[in-house]
Amino acid sequence: MKEIYFDNAATTKTDKRVLKEMLPYFKGKYGNPNSMHNKGIEARQAIEEARQKVSNILNCSKEEIIFTGSGTESDNLAIFGYARKNRDKGKHIITTKIEHHAVSHCFERLSKEGFDVTFLDVDSEGFVFAEDLKKAIRNDTIFVSIIYANNEIGTIQNIKELAKICKEKGVAFHTDACQAANYCNIDVLDLGVDMMTLNGSKIYGPKGVGILYKKKGVEIEPILYGGGQENGIRSGTENVANIVGFAKALELVYEEKEKEIRKLTELRDYFINELLKIPDTKLNGPRENRLPNNVNVSFANIEGESLLLLLNEEGIFASTGSACSSKDLAPSHVVTAIGNSPEIAHSSMRFSLGKDITKKQIDIALGFIENFVKKLRKMSPLDFSIEELIMKNKKARECGE
Repeated sequence: MKEIYFDNAATTKTDKRVLKEMLPYFKGKYGNPNSMHNKGIEARQAIEEARQKVSNILNCSKEEIIFTGSGTESDNLAIFGYARKNRDKGKHIITTKIEHHAVSHCFERLSKEGFDVTFLDVDSEGFVFAEDLKKAIRNDTIFVSIIYANNEIGTIQNIKELAKICKEKGVAFHTDACQAANYCNIDVLDLGVDMMTLNGSKIYGPKGVGILYKKKGVEIEPILYGGGQENGIRSGTENVANIVGFAKALELVYEEKEKEIRKLTELRDYFINELLKIPDTKLNGPRENRLPNNVNVSFANIEGESLLLLLNEEGIFASTGSACSSKDLAPSHVVTAIGNSPEIAHSSMRFSLGKDITKKQIDIALGFIENFVKKLRKMSPLDFSIEELIMKNKKARECGE
C-alpha cells in the first residue's frame, strides 16, 4: 500500500518548486554572503531578495526580518532576547499552559534566572480568556508569549485581541505562528504583534530555517555571538539555500492559502465525523477556530503509542502529540491542560493533513484505525467509557489530586 502521511504538523515535505529555487545555491552560487567578492555579493543579493519577499507577505519592513536556524531558535531569541535585555523594566512574564516546548521551556529557564512567570489556564477547547490575560498583567509585566495556532489540538487564538490588550498595557507581545502560517492571517501590522516566529518545515519549505519578525524599536539581545550577522542579532553564516527556500515556500503558501483552506477543512471535518463514530472516542480541541488540517482524538482504553506503531506497520504515519517530545512517555501537557485525565491524554492521536491528502487515503486509514482500536481494546485491562473517564478526572480535580 502507498504510504499515507498524517504528520504534517511535525514536518511537511519540501515542495518541488521550493527545491528547484534552492538548488543553485548548493553548487554554482555557493559564496559566503559576507564575502566582498562577486560570489559573496551574489549570495547576499539572494538573501536580501528573500527578505524582501517575506517582509512583503508579513506587511513589514525588510529590516524587521531576522533569519534563524529554526522556529525553536526564533522562539528562544524572542523570549530570552527580550527578557534579558529588558529585565531592568520588570521581571514578570506571561505565557500559557499549552505552548510548544520551544516556548514553555524558555519560560521555565527564565524562572530559574529570577523572573516571575505566570502560566495562563485555557478553557476546555484550548482558548485563552482575554480577561485572564488582562488580570494577569501587572505593573512589572514586560513580556507575553501566546501561541497562535496550537500544534497539538489545532486551537486558533484571537491573537489580534490578545496583542491589543498587551499594547494598551505597554507590554511586548510575541506569538509562535509556526503552525498558523499556512492557514491564518500573518499580517503583523493587522495583528499588532511585536514579534512573531515562523519556520520552514511547517510550510513545505526546508528544515533548518526560521524567521523572527521583530518590530522596529523592540530591543532584544543576541543568544548567539560571533560575526554579527543579521544586524548583530543572529551571528552565524547564513544558510543561503534554506533562506531562499523559505521565502519561496511562504510565497506559495500566500498564493494558494484560500484553496488549501477550503479543501482541508472539508476533509478534516469528514475525518473527525467518521472517527467519532468509533465508540468512546473524544475530539480534543474545538470544532470552530481550528486549524483546517488538525484532527486530534482520544480513544478510551488504548495507548496512543500502540495504535501509532500498528498504523506505522501499514505505512500510515501519524503522531501521539508534539513530534518534538514524541519520545517522552508523559501524557501530553496540552491535552491535559484542557481538562482531560492522563488516561485520555495517553490515548490521544494527532492526524495532521497535508495538501496532497485525499479522501480515498482518509477512508483507507479509517478502516485500519477502527480495526486496530477494536483489537487494542480487547487486549486492554481497562474498560472505561469516555464519559466515565471524564467524570473520574472531574472528581479527582475537585479533590485536588
